[in-house]
Amino acid sequence: MRIVRFTVGEDPQYGVLTGDVDQFGQPDEDSVVVALAGDPLYVGVKLLEQTHRLADVRLLAPVLPRSKVVGIGKNYAAHAAEMGGDVPSEPLMFLKPNTSVVGPGDPIFYPRQTENLHYEGELAVVIGRICRDVPVDQATDVIHGYTIANDVTARDLQKSDGQWSRAKGFDSFCPLGPWIETDLDPQVFADGVAVQTHLNGDLVQDGNTSDLIFDIPTLIAHVSSAMTLLPGDVILTGTPEGVGPMQVDDEIEISIAGLGTLTNKVARR
Repeated sequence: MRIVRFTVGEDPQYGVLTGDVDQFGQPDEDSVVVALAGDPLYVGVKLLEQTHRLADVRLLAPVLPRSKVVGIGKNYAAHAAEMGGDVPSEPLMFLKPNTSVVGPGDPIFYPRQTENLHYEGELAVVIGRICRDVPVDQATDVIHGYTIANDVTARDLQKSDGQWSRAKGFDSFCPLGPWIETDLDPQVFADGVAVQTHLNGDLVQDGNTSDLIFDIPTLIAHVSSAMTLLPGDVILTGTPEGVGPMQVDDEIEISIAGLGTLTNKVARR
């Protein structure tokens, strides 16, 4: 099931995206959004009679984390190498504020404080219920679904600050979307799913989730051993190699097989 959050010019609503998708997870032109009675994380999937053509709605970030976005650093060996560091011995966690979340088509704002703004295409996991100390073999029980993320990073601030809060926490630094896919198992990603980023049409990241150092159940177990996870919290699973700078007016497209494409442009703040 593909859960969307959308608007048709009024208040945001939740819906289910119906219709066929191609091999990359892109919906066909006849796709329809069936409205839901509320946030499915809290009221379940209650379909309404209201429907809209996908072309007639504006998609928003499919989830607004109630408390946090948890990022995982250096979770692909090749990316750890390109950043000049060793592979971590355990998942390397950081936090992005929920105010950094924007949706598909929203601008990524280039702050005046940085001169080196980078894209980082990632698979994101959305948590479905309150949980703590989740065993690895029970991690699938707490997953609501999966979406795509861009872990936008001010690389110069990351280096100068010595920690990552400011570098990864500006407003608009966590695009999410275009929807949440609820029917995939973590084993799909362990077996291997392509993660690609295009910058102005050029392929700049071409990774595969089979190369994750720490898999999704391990990440959930590790994060939940330190902090309680709430419904709607998001875990970013790390980025493949190929990160690089973005400039004002650049367009970034992040595609994950089965999850569609997340597209945003960079704008001057």
